[in-house]
Amino acid sequence: MKKDMQRIELDTIEEIDEVYAEELEAFLIWMKDAGYTIHTQKNYMGDVKQFLRTLRDKPLDQVKKIHVMSYLSKAREGGAGDSTRNRKHAAVNSFFRALQEFELCSANPAAGIKKAKTEKNRMPVYLDEKDIQPFLLAVEGKYANRNMAIFLLMVYMGLRVGEVHSLNVSDYSRERRTLDVFGKGRKWRTLPVPAAVCDFVEHALEERLTPWRSKEDAMFVSQKGRRLAVRSIQQIATETFERFQQDKGIERREAYSSHKLRHTFATMLLRKGADLRTVQELLGHSSIQTTTVYTHVTDREKEKAMDKLDIQIPITGL
Repeated sequence: MKKDMQRIELDTIEEIDEVYAEELEAFLIWMKDAGYTIHTQKNYMGDVKQFLRTLRDKPLDQVKKIHVMSYLSKAREGGAGDSTRNRKHAAVNSFFRALQEFELCSANPAAGIKKAKTEKNRMPVYLDEKDIQPFLLAVEGKYANRNMAIFLLMVYMGLRVGEVHSLNVSDYSRERRTLDVFGKGRKWRTLPVPAAVCDFVEHALEERLTPWRSKEDAMFVSQKGRRLAVRSIQQIATETFERFQQDKGIERREAYSSHKLRHTFATMLLRKGADLRTVQELLGHSSIQTTTVYTHVTDREKEKAMDKLDIQIPITGL
């Protein structure tokens, strides 16, 4: 029964690829030209195909706003949170924008739909500075030096997972001790590499696996000789965090992920007095508003601040 269901679903996906082949190809071309990362292209394409499956072969010119809203509503019912719901909306919206530009569709039914309100001031999950070394000590395995270099770039330089994935050997300058990073919005930023991190990066480069393709310039290569995938980096981080927390009870474990290392970097800088604008530049944020999420403080820090007050209350009859 399960195999039959899998076959039906596969047939449906193949049917989607066939029915909307021209539109999907146009969307992929549009995303590449717009500079979307491979990771974003994959996520958006998956979301759009999921949406198209709900249309049951309906011509795209007949798609209305209600069809998009219905798709987003069902995603909610399936457990999608605010961020995931907004990503799916952005994917469908981008899809129809692409079709409009290629004159394959006259309207964009996803336009004008409001984003779900996310918690703007939600405190990001991050590692305390004292926990960084224990986490790094949990890095194990045949490719430990490569993985250590990856984590150091994230926790001490704030790189995103996709940015680590995109790094090339030629992006690193041993003489200047700098790293050129290609980030969101097709923007490059040049970062100084701390001396201790340089040592690990250079060690990882010395042990770099031979790529399958002779012209492959990827800094981090998988055991199959290809550029290390975003999903692989995330999985390596997940396994390392599991080892890091293995002595903790289930109820005391944090929901750490590879992106939390970037949160850790930003939090550390601001706690050490770094200027918010400088942190924005280091993180590659287009808006300083995005950076302000890291200005959170812990309850203990609030208590310490309040303890500094010299509270003097006149004696009354109370």
